[in-house]
Amino acid sequence: MRIAVVFDTPYQNAADHEAHVRRMTKEMREHPEPEVEYQVGQTLMELGHEVRLVGVRNDLRGMIEQLAEWGPELVFNVTESYQGQEELDYVIPGVLEAERYRYTGASPMALLITRNKALSKKILAYHGILVPGFETYRLHEQVDAAPSLRFPLIVKPLQSDASVGIAQASVVRDVEGLRERVAFVHERFEQPAIAEEFVEGRELYVGVVGPEDGPEILPPTEMVFDKRKTRPEERIATEAAKWQLAYRERKGIRNVFARRIAKAVRARIDEVCRTAYRALWLHDYARFDLRLTPGGEVWMIEANANPFISDGHDMANMAWKAGMDYRGFIGRIVTEAERRYGRT
Repeated sequence: MRIAVVFDTPYQNAADHEAHVRRMTKEMREHPEPEVEYQVGQTLMELGHEVRLVGVRNDLRGMIEQLAEWGPELVFNVTESYQGQEELDYVIPGVLEAERYRYTGASPMALLITRNKALSKKILAYHGILVPGFETYRLHEQVDAAPSLRFPLIVKPLQSDASVGIAQASVVRDVEGLRERVAFVHERFEQPAIAEEFVEGRELYVGVVGPEDGPEILPPTEMVFDKRKTRPEERIATEAAKWQLAYRERKGIRNVFARRIAKAVRARIDEVCRTAYRALWLHDYARFDLRLTPGGEVWMIEANANPFISDGHDMANMAWKAGMDYRGFIGRIVTEAERRYGRT
């Protein structure tokens, strides 16, 4: 197939295919972790597809012109933001739909719904999924009184993902702490804040691949903390815990395939993820962040319609555990998109 890989990039010559091919060749040969768009592009080439690399930076004209000139049969969407703003990631699939291109991954609607933590929780709760109680604070709205929630609470930017804005200070235990952290989120991230009841338990990540009806639930991974190096209140998935290698090593934090889970609980996890996948209008692939309490309750913390699919990270690792190497994983995403558009 003729597949265009579309991605956000910091380079000025964003839509220059040949420039990206040179970077891809160099990174795949020399870099320990090449950019995900280059991993995907190289993998698609190895699978026998004709590939065009199309970057997007500060405007959409280059992408639109490149796609119109080349005429791809499918667009593999790897964008994570637009103009450096993650909350605008829905713009790219929106343009692809407007221009009548077939593409992989979530729709604009699914991206908008899942990025809004409050809206997605309301939908999930309607479908019987356990979600933390929460309160939202619009930009510049102050905390005037204690919410009808149980402390401790965890305060997050309403529309960020990848644990952006989450630190040890995000867990607050009284109204004054809540007031300070909400004000911090407003000032630092210029977006609304959400305060959720903190659910103690194991931090699980579950990948899903396939159609809305009958998707495959991948083996879960788990963030584990070295109890000799961390206090109980430190065992949360902060931005540092997820992404800062030195911090992870210092605190003994690892992402591993989930330890033993009782058969009945695993069945409940699968049921929750299938229900959420359909309720949020997801397809092709997605990831869910769960908390598993000591009593076996499964709580949905967040849904990620556009998870990171780089080799060696959670989604690809879960796919590997399910029997797909990286080629198989990327090929599966293409197959699911083809099937959805009625090509197979």
